[in-house]
Amino acid sequence: MTAADVAGYYKALTVEVGADMAGKDVRTVLERKLGVSRSLLSRLKLTEYGITINGVRAYTTAKVAEGDQVAIRMEEEISEDILPQELPLSIVFEDDYLLVVNKPAGIIVHPTKGHYTNTLANGIVHHWQTQGERVRFRPVHRLDEDTSGLVVIAKNPYIHQQLSEQLQAGTIMKIYCAYVYGKPIPADGTVDAPIDRDPDDPHVRIVTPEGYPSVTHYKTVAVFDEGQASRVRLKLETGRTHQIRVHMKHIGCPLIGDGKYGLQSGRVDEWETIAGRQALHAETLGLTHPMTKEWVEWTAALPPDLWALEQELT
Repeated sequence: MTAADVAGYYKALTVEVGADMAGKDVRTVLERKLGVSRSLLSRLKLTEYGITINGVRAYTTAKVAEGDQVAIRMEEEISEDILPQELPLSIVFEDDYLLVVNKPAGIIVHPTKGHYTNTLANGIVHHWQTQGERVRFRPVHRLDEDTSGLVVIAKNPYIHQQLSEQLQAGTIMKIYCAYVYGKPIPADGTVDAPIDRDPDDPHVRIVTPEGYPSVTHYKTVAVFDEGQASRVRLKLETGRTHQIRVHMKHIGCPLIGDGKYGLQSGRVDEWETIAGRQALHAETLGLTHPMTKEWVEWTAALPPDLWALEQELT
């Protein structure tokens, strides 16, 4: 699915027209065969090499014949609003289309107002700059500042569109490891409880009947100290902000170290001190690679702080 490269553009994505598409227009071919969105098509047709048939610029209304090579090319972009900054990065996987990184706890994914440096984005933009790549930072999903683990970043608009559609459809697999107070009952189950903003605090999420559908599947992996704490593996069916933290609090098993949704008594015990943050790690990520159409999966081992907590609990 590649064609000749053009300076200033990412690698071309190409489809050969079969008998089933002969006589159709370019828009139909690209939508059906590559799944290109209408918004991306609108951008492509404005650039010189955005859409071509057999190497010649074409409009989306042009008709195609069997054997034609229809290609799209996206202009290279950079994140001009993100300061490149050399930061330690744990890159788990990278190719021409996507990057998977193991984010440490204590940093946010993307710069925000008043927080322009020391983010995952700053480090990745610097990485691409040193590699001579002109790529704009496009995270497909995010993790909370104090959650560690796997994050996937798309390296062009088409890949971002494809992965975002997978995310919305619930076909991206995200499995988390959490250490919680108490022992979930039942040991394995599903929390199906709508989540929305707390009307009294927009930074907090709560379970409410008027909220957005939110589903978390969990499995108890280990129980410590006669049920005082547990290690739980969680799989998200939806991806609401703070979903795991809110759902575990909802069933009476808040995350160890969670200052927002954890123990409400203000108690800080040795477990909280060892964790130093919410004991949550995105350990497994799986998705269908948009280019190869193959299922790919990555795993990130427990970071040292959660490993230390595990040792203390055992």
